[in-house]
Amino acid sequence: MQIDENVSSRKSRPKSGRLAAVIQWFDSDYSDGNEAQGDSKNKADWVRCVPFIVLHVGCLGIFYVGWSWFAVGAAAALYFIRMFAVTGFYHRYFSHRTFKTSRWAQFLFALWGATAAQRGALWWASHHRHHHRHSDQEEDLHSPGRSGFWWSHVGWIVCSKNFRTDYARIKDFAKFPELVFLNRFDSLIPALLAGGVFGIGCLLERYAPGLGTSGPQLLVWGFFVSTAILFNFTGSINSLAHIMGKRRFETGDDSRNSLLLALATMGEGWHNNHHHYMHSTRQGFYWWEIDLTYYALKFFERLGLIWNLRPVPAEIYEQARRSSDQGTALGQSPTAVPVLRKKPSMSSERSQ
Repeated sequence: MQIDENVSSRKSRPKSGRLAAVIQWFDSDYSDGNEAQGDSKNKADWVRCVPFIVLHVGCLGIFYVGWSWFAVGAAAALYFIRMFAVTGFYHRYFSHRTFKTSRWAQFLFALWGATAAQRGALWWASHHRHHHRHSDQEEDLHSPGRSGFWWSHVGWIVCSKNFRTDYARIKDFAKFPELVFLNRFDSLIPALLAGGVFGIGCLLERYAPGLGTSGPQLLVWGFFVSTAILFNFTGSINSLAHIMGKRRFETGDDSRNSLLLALATMGEGWHNNHHHYMHSTRQGFYWWEIDLTYYALKFFERLGLIWNLRPVPAEIYEQARRSSDQGTALGQSPTAVPVLRKKPSMSSERSQ
């Protein structure tokens, strides 16, 4: 009898579940009370993912709107401006608190980061903190070594059990109602950006026709193309940065350093450095490890907008020197160390 009731219950929920998913496009914290079912399953919620799908399908609009140097330049500018917001604020501030700032500035930083359409700052940081605690272990939400490349790159994003924000992991910022508001209504800022980009394109088409752009063209290039590329390069740190590159430190996971990824993501490609010591503001530990996000944050420090940027401790450099000496003795690149296989999962949690 109990089995029949469970089956009946499951059959009666799909319609309300789809409605809840639609509401969550606008209010990510909305719940109809049924999400707990199937929480342990890696299953995509395609209704909930419609905006994500539309974002990528919208890139095909380039075949309709054509291109102009202005539109392509706008796409590139919006890519780097928002990549900095993700790497400098969502990652180095909200996830790891590697520097300090004022309350009004952190709100503006969260607002800026929200334009990247990668959910709210609290959702982003909450999941990232979980990743560091369980990197490449069984509990890791996006380990390519355990779940495959595509899962780590995009699959985990569309998985229904990962949509909610675990505010318990982000209590230090969840106490600010303005941040919770931005996190809850995370589609608002990207929608305003898309509308603004379209409006600017329309104005330029009318008042500066020599630029050869238009509202639809600027929308496609400046929002859809730029945002989709931004998402995929951000995702590459979850996927490729645990597959390609060299390792300076033995971190107990598969994190690696890659110059190519560092250039594409403004410094995030120094992933092995970061996993070895996540508390530093800079991730390129040496002058030759290009870290554009760190340089920009140093500029913000000069402006007085942020302060107390956390440095790389001397003992970390000493560990790097010993690793380099070890690698050289083994005939390897000075920046690489033997990639030791991880010990069986010990569920040891790393501190934030």
